[in-house]
Amino acid sequence: MLFSDTTLRDGEQMPGATLEPADKVRIAQALDELGVHSLDAGFPASSEADRQAIRLMAPVIKRPVLTALCRTLPSDIDIAEEALQARARHKRGVSLFCGTSPLHRRDKLQKDRAQILRLILDALQYATERFEIVAFSPEDASRTELDFLCEIYREAIDAGVTTIGFPDTVGVLTPDGVRDMLRHIQDHVSNIEKALLAVHFHNDLGCAVANTLEAVQEGANVVQCTMNGIGERAGNTSLEEVAVAMSLHPDLYGPLGSLNVSRLVPTCRLVAELTGIPLPINKPIAGQTVFATEAGIHQDGLLKNPDTYLPFRPELVGAEGVQLVLGRHSGRRAVEHRLQALGLRFDAAHVNAVLEQLKSQPKGTLLEDARLREIVTGIKPSTGASDVTP
Repeated sequence: MLFSDTTLRDGEQMPGATLEPADKVRIAQALDELGVHSLDAGFPASSEADRQAIRLMAPVIKRPVLTALCRTLPSDIDIAEEALQARARHKRGVSLFCGTSPLHRRDKLQKDRAQILRLILDALQYATERFEIVAFSPEDASRTELDFLCEIYREAIDAGVTTIGFPDTVGVLTPDGVRDMLRHIQDHVSNIEKALLAVHFHNDLGCAVANTLEAVQEGANVVQCTMNGIGERAGNTSLEEVAVAMSLHPDLYGPLGSLNVSRLVPTCRLVAELTGIPLPINKPIAGQTVFATEAGIHQDGLLKNPDTYLPFRPELVGAEGVQLVLGRHSGRRAVEHRLQALGLRFDAAHVNAVLEQLKSQPKGTLLEDARLREIVTGIKPSTGASDVTP
């Protein structure tokens, strides 16, 4: 599977997530280390800042293909070519888009089907004369008539595109819809084997990851995602969630390719830091509470074997480890474990005192290590066999 990351373009379109060029380079380098196949580096026609960021990335990003987003305008393609000129031809490309749904044709572009198709093909001819790697995505593909969508794909492939994209631009699809549409496309685009099929889902219904996994099962070659799932409105498909789901179920989704999942959490945190968009504490894979528990039964199980209450170990994704949080729901085993970790001498009386203190804490309060020390040092240890020494 090929992972195409669009954090630096679609992700940055999330309100408040604007990145400076130097920040984009740092994230691009982290994504390079992560092992993504390609980077949607920006929309160079939109601003000088995007052009500058792409110019900075071009000579320093080693493995991924760098692509620039373009409208179906020769001027956009010229700007992208200039921004990417320091990049080797086999490591640079353009990704063109044009609205194709009835809504976009009527209300945004004021063009009929024939005019839209002509616009697309003229732009693709211009792009393929300047780039070896050219992708085309019909914007709002999920709301485009299937016969027209398939016609666009056939003509685009004949025009020389290397990738066709299937974007669910407003995130309206569910997995069943993804399956049905992709099967129709594969059955009715006779030359589809001549190009890669990329999928791009938005998360407006909370289905982006599920839709992407369904698309992988249906034969998609490229998944377009963002770190932390940031992006327009409710965001995009979360790269880290797709990657871990695939790594845990290779029988369903096939191999991950070159992606290094142990770099996921550090990359998620870097993106959160530089964009200023914080990770929800319960965000799958990289959230603060993903490997933390306060519940006594879970804590006891985790101490006996972490796999009892974890779908995967923290080290798989580059996280620090399991955290046993002491609060009102904690039990004896977790208290004993924490006192041992603090190097304290204790017995059953100390543990009971700590548990009593925990149960009386106000809602949402956790017992800090300093308070644990106060409790234990304030009780004289017994001299019987119940003493526990770390």
